Amino acid sequence: MQQIGTVWASLDRRKQIIVAGAVVLVFLGVLAMSRLVTAPSMTLLYAGLESGAAGDIVRSLEQRGVTYEIRGGSIYVPGSQRDELRMTLASEGLPANGNQGYELLDSLSGFGTTSQMFDAAYWRAKEGELARTIVGSPHVSQARVHIANGSTNPFQRSVAPTASVYLVPSGAQVTSDQAKAIRFLVASAVSGLTPENVAVVDSNGAVIGAQETAVAADTADDKARELRERVMRLIEARVGTGNAVVEVSVDTVTKTESIRERRFDPKGRVAISTDIEERSDSARNQSADVTVASNLPDGDGAGGDESNSNATQTRERVNYEVSETELEVHNAPGAIKRLTVAVLVNGTRTVDAAGVESFEPMPEAEMDALKELVASAVGFDEARGDVITLKSLNLPMVEPQGTMASASIWQKVHFDAMSLIQMAVLAIVSMVLGLFVIRPILTKPAIAPALLPAGTAPEPEAYLTGEIATDENGQFTSLQGQAPAGDVPALATQQGADPVDRLRAMIGDKQEETLEILRSWLEEGEERV
Repeated sequence: MQQIGTVWASLDRRKQIIVAGAVVLVFLGVLAMSRLVTAPSMTLLYAGLESGAAGDIVRSLEQRGVTYEIRGGSIYVPGSQRDELRMTLASEGLPANGNQGYELLDSLSGFGTTSQMFDAAYWRAKEGELARTIVGSPHVSQARVHIANGSTNPFQRSVAPTASVYLVPSGAQVTSDQAKAIRFLVASAVSGLTPENVAVVDSNGAVIGAQETAVAADTADDKARELRERVMRLIEARVGTGNAVVEVSVDTVTKTESIRERRFDPKGRVAISTDIEERSDSARNQSADVTVASNLPDGDGAGGDESNSNATQTRERVNYEVSETELEVHNAPGAIKRLTVAVLVNGTRTVDAAGVESFEPMPEAEMDALKELVASAVGFDEARGDVITLKSLNLPMVEPQGTMASASIWQKVHFDAMSLIQMAVLAIVSMVLGLFVIRPILTKPAIAPALLPAGTAPEPEAYLTGEIATDENGQFTSLQGQAPAGDVPALATQQGADPVDRLRAMIGDKQEETLEILRSWLEEGEERV
């Protein structure tokens, strides 16, 4: 402390102000860093909650006296209490879901409830239960379900129910496969509802996994995946796991065709009815001259010649039915148009006597046998344009990393990004404090340059350390630029100058430096005693 006071007194006003300001700033920095280090590390408790549910959680945290922070729509709590708070809040039913389920039916009494009220409450409870189930997925943060069950009008028939689902994804967007699963979930929970009548809409207002666009693509992908797994099982049974790579590409038909055809076969007629008609005609003819006498009853014309004629006619009508064939064909999208299979098989490695490793591809006989097996597995059709490519090449063996489980001391210490930043800043402040404040204060020069003789440049070796330097024989050594003067150090090189007067003059001019040297001598003497 005495040295610090001496150094402080030797500084001018400007340097004293700079040192005091630096000390205050370092003290405030260390205080702030210690405050940040001792403050609890805040971690995320819940995010993306509705306003009512978030208010209930904040109220519960205030009642327990838990420190929390609200950053936007997220609630942060100390990391050491996060898991415990989640379990405790879950036991209290928090965060409460805005969708109510079958508990709505508990409030209905049998006396004041009509059938319309019960039906409305039932479908509302059904929608709430489905929304709860959908929100249980980690990919969905919020969900609402709307079911249109049709009217109860008895005059309306064949009214199929429909439904719509509104989703708010949690992080990444909801994929088509996930939307397909949600459609089947809702359709299975409502009687008479089909997956085609369920629409899934995301928060951006886009329909996820539309039926007309997803059917063909899903069918092609599913077929390619199924064929690839089938070929992979077949190849790995011979070459082993990890020694084969299989890729399958399936081109499918994406258009819909409807063909209708009618054929008539005249040779395949069949008699279905017969109609026979008979007709008989008889006629009588009398030949005589027309006179006056023939017109009298007893005239000459009454006894002329007569002739009779009979005619018979038969008609038969047969009705035949000609055979008719009607053919109607509907070709839906998804039929395989072309199939391409690529198989890469690893060979064998051999090491000779010199230790040189060489690669040998699989023999052609085995390659042909594997190609036949692959063709049978995928349903190869040459007329359709299918292609199968089978090659044997060198597959490098890559050793998996991180297969051995090892315990480290760092795994037991929890550091987050904020803690590491705080520790780094605290270390930098401590280093600055040690290098630029404490070290200059503790480090002082041995003697001021003004004590050196006139015309002598200050050098580190020439500074006095509070002791009189002697040589090996016990004689005093002369300073640089001074002549030897026996047992007493020479104070001046001028002839006739009194060393005592010179010493008194120097002490009068450099009182502070002289006191510092004497004080250092006294301290060293006390230490030796």
